Amino acid sequence: MVNSIIYFEERCIKIFEKLEDDFLKNPKNFAEYVYGITNVLCKLGTEMLRESLEVMDQMLSESSFRRKSWSIEAHHWKTLTTSLGDVTFKKTLFLNKQTKEYSYLLDRILGLDPNQRLTEDASARMLEEAVQTSYERGGQQVSMTTQVSRQTVKNKIHALQFPPENTISEQKKVVDYLYMDADEDHVALQFREKKGDLTKAENGVKNNGLITKMVCVYEGKEEETFHGKRRVLTNCHYFCGVNSKEANLKFWDDIYQYLERNYDLDQVKKIYLNADGGSWIKTGAKRLKGVTFVLDGFHLEKYLIKLAPHLNRKERIPVLEEFRKTIRNQTKNDFRELVEKQKKGMPKWRKRAKVEEAAEYILSNWTGAKLRLKHKNGVLGSSTESHVSHILSARMSSRPMGWSRQGAAKMAELRAYYYNGGDMLELVRYQKKAETKESRKEEKILSSTQILISERNRHGELGKYLERISHSMSLQNKKRVYFQAQIRGL
Repeated sequence: MVNSIIYFEERCIKIFEKLEDDFLKNPKNFAEYVYGITNVLCKLGTEMLRESLEVMDQMLSESSFRRKSWSIEAHHWKTLTTSLGDVTFKKTLFLNKQTKEYSYLLDRILGLDPNQRLTEDASARMLEEAVQTSYERGGQQVSMTTQVSRQTVKNKIHALQFPPENTISEQKKVVDYLYMDADEDHVALQFREKKGDLTKAENGVKNNGLITKMVCVYEGKEEETFHGKRRVLTNCHYFCGVNSKEANLKFWDDIYQYLERNYDLDQVKKIYLNADGGSWIKTGAKRLKGVTFVLDGFHLEKYLIKLAPHLNRKERIPVLEEFRKTIRNQTKNDFRELVEKQKKGMPKWRKRAKVEEAAEYILSNWTGAKLRLKHKNGVLGSSTESHVSHILSARMSSRPMGWSRQGAAKMAELRAYYYNGGDMLELVRYQKKAETKESRKEEKILSSTQILISERNRHGELGKYLERISHSMSLQNKKRVYFQAQIRGL
């Protein structure tokens, strides 16, 4: 810290004074003033980090405890990318006297993997940007003064592991109704297993589609505090993934476990699943206890319109209302009769085929369509399309993008983690498995005599800066003692 204070005294203050002078001469250049101060502070921060790391490495070299097992082999330069910028410092390579293992002990203490370049804060900053925009932007925003390649960002995201959601609420919530909106986004693959393995159908379309699934669990709707007419969903929690077969069953099991951990399900009157009736969604409706499927309004209206393709918008209104009344209050046979009546007078057989397709869709989701139109017993309007648009499509398919299966799966999970309020720094730290350390008997590393000698030597080095930083001397020696506890843990 001493060298950093000297650096601030000798260099930073002069730059600050010049920046202020320039600003006072041209007050309109306030932005340049801010940029200049930011750059200087970033440089000061990296200098402080460099000094702290080199002091720690020096303590390792001087430690009598370290000498018992490790000998010094060489000194090398290393650059770490932090959220402030690149920090280049010198570290020592040690050799274990018993095992002949080479190791940078400072890396061990810092928790750095071999060849690790990004610090945890830089990785968290990178993920925070990449989950919202792109790999390239994530690489650009990794630090305030430097950047990494988009390939680096991709590698980090592909290797992500997400913490299980197994936290049990101290007191389970009691609500009358729970809601789940389920839908999928269709993303484009660059390849399935390896590049060049995509095939084309007879119509020339590539078989490169991949379904990314999304389920949103929430408690209901409430009025926004600052907009009287808008309503927002209450306590949303998202689940996203790319899964099929057994993985799809686990996906739904994870959702039900979340409900069990956070809600008193015995007190819940109904759990409504708003969806379009896809096969993976109906599998979930059957697998989850007490879930009632409701056809979402968007798809219901979409297929109702298809029942009258030959009519213009004005002519269609009374026809569609008659279909709604039939679905709401009558039987499937009544609906079929109405469809047949509608088909008469349609000149083109292709339009008749579309009507038959739309009718079959509604009939296969008959109960869900009835519940949607009756809108009783807690049934609310669905937001499935909005959820998919904001949570998945905005990042994965609204613009021309090509994904690998692994990249799409990880990004979908990362989007859910982000919108669930997940901390990116905690996610970065989760990647490192906790290592069990044997408890070691505390050992006195620095004697009081050594501390006094060290302080006298530092007094001699400080010279004209002594008065300004003499109050930090005891702190410096405390730091040395604290760091010895880390050395004992090696």
